[in-house]
Amino acid sequence: MKKSTLILLILLVLAACTKQSLQATYDKQIANIESFIQTTLNKDADARLIKEEEGIYRINLHDTLDRVLNRPDSLEWGGEVSLYYACFTLTSSSLSTSNLVATNLKDLAKQAQWNLTDESIFKLDTIKLDNRLIPGLAKGLRGVQPEDEGYILFTGKYGFGKTERGTIPARSALAYYFWIENISNEN
Repeated sequence: MKKSTLILLILLVLAACTKQSLQATYDKQIANIESFIQTTLNKDADARLIKEEEGIYRINLHDTLDRVLNRPDSLEWGGEVSLYYACFTLTSSSLSTSNLVATNLKDLAKQAQWNLTDESIFKLDTIKLDNRLIPGLAKGLRGVQPEDEGYILFTGKYGFGKTERGTIPARSALAYYFWIENISNEN
C-alpha cells in the first residue's frame, strides 16, 4: 500500500470518529433539552411547547394567547424585538446561575455573583432578527409576540459551533430565558 493511500485512509477514519463523537454530543444535548422541557411543562400547567425544529425548541410560560404563526403581532425575519434575557450553557437537564453566561438583568447578575463594573448593560435590549444572530436564537425568536416569556433551547450545532466565545465553550448547548417587551416588523 502506498504511503499516501495509507495517510488518506487514516485521515478518513479519524474524520468518521470525530463525526460520530460530535453526533453523540448533540444527542446528549437533545436528551438534556427534552428532559428540561418535560420538567418545565410538568411544573407549569400553562407552559406550552410552541416550537420544535431539529435541535431548536421554544417554550412559552403562562401561555394564554391563541397563537398562529405569522400573524401581524408575531416577530418575522428582519423585524426587531425588544427583550430582557438570560443565557445559560445547558450542561444537564436543569439551569443554574453557575451556568449563566450573559444577561441584561441586574438582579440575576447579582445572584450569579458577577462583578458589576459596567451597569450600562442592564437595560432593555433591541435586536434585529437576521443572520447576525446565532441560528438557534434566530430560529427560536421567530414568531414571538409581545409579553411572551419563556425559553429558547438549542444544541451546540445551532450555537457558536466549534468557536469558543468568552465563557461559552465550543459546541455548547444554550438556553435563553426571555421576556419580550415589544416587536416591530417594519423595515
